[in-house]
Amino acid sequence: MRIPLRYRFLQLLTDFRDWCLAQVIFLSLKLLRLIPMDRAVRLFEGAARWIGPKTSRQKVALDNLVMAFPEKSPEERETIARESWAQMARGVVEYGYLDQIFDLDANNLGAGRIKVKNVEQFIKLRDDGKPAIIFTGHLGNFELLPMAAAKFGLDLQSLFRAPNNKYAAAKIADARKQVAPYLVASGKGASFQLMSALERGAHVGILVDQKFRRGIPVPFFGHDAPTNTLLAKLARRYECPVHGARSIRLPGGRFRLEITDELNLPRTPEGEIDIRGTTELITRVVEGWVREYPEQWLWIHRRWG
Repeated sequence: MRIPLRYRFLQLLTDFRDWCLAQVIFLSLKLLRLIPMDRAVRLFEGAARWIGPKTSRQKVALDNLVMAFPEKSPEERETIARESWAQMARGVVEYGYLDQIFDLDANNLGAGRIKVKNVEQFIKLRDDGKPAIIFTGHLGNFELLPMAAAKFGLDLQSLFRAPNNKYAAAKIADARKQVAPYLVASGKGASFQLMSALERGAHVGILVDQKFRRGIPVPFFGHDAPTNTLLAKLARRYECPVHGARSIRLPGGRFRLEITDELNLPRTPEGEIDIRGTTELITRVVEGWVREYPEQWLWIHRRWG
């Protein structure tokens, strides 16, 4: 069917707008490199603490915080929201300095900005010859996790959501592949790529704290949230271990990366991994992480709908 001329014109305008916006972003990141990283981080954090609360997304963040922490005062929730804006700004800045931030030395784990907890699990996953699934959430700088896996020689296929701007998405994908080569963009065919990785004995990384309209409702901070069951379905199909991993920002521009021991997944009376039970379990793990460091989570996302 032939597309009407006006729609093609609107698509061209949208593409041009996205191209211009992407160029502004790329130029900004290049200019940012002229400023020492720690100074740039402080500048962007300060701006985000001031600008973020003035945007329409602030209401989303505060509504989410009321649902998650009804026991906290309005002032406490506003502080968390403000610091969450700062964390997001910091994450944007860190894209321009990943080569400086990620100084992890697998032979000298006590040095540098990156600390790793439970490192023996990374080694075990690398050497046991089994497929496995590692999940995380939008906490700290979660981009560092697949980079750490690559540093330890762990073949990890990471599922990520590409930005809506296709020009920015292509640039970010190229940047990510420089430090974590095995990346899978969410969308059509992504689940088959993950299945292929598990079938060959590799490992899969999945972000599990996003709203998924076609998912099942599971409790998150006491309220049902539509959640993707992909992880649980993959675990059932391949009977593979499941671990959680998270990135925590520490004072002084440092990070701690943590990976859990293998989770004991709930099973059905027939002995299969239970889809709903497993989805609820990983959601509880993420909730625990968010409760521990609430300012490091993405509160502007409409997690509950």
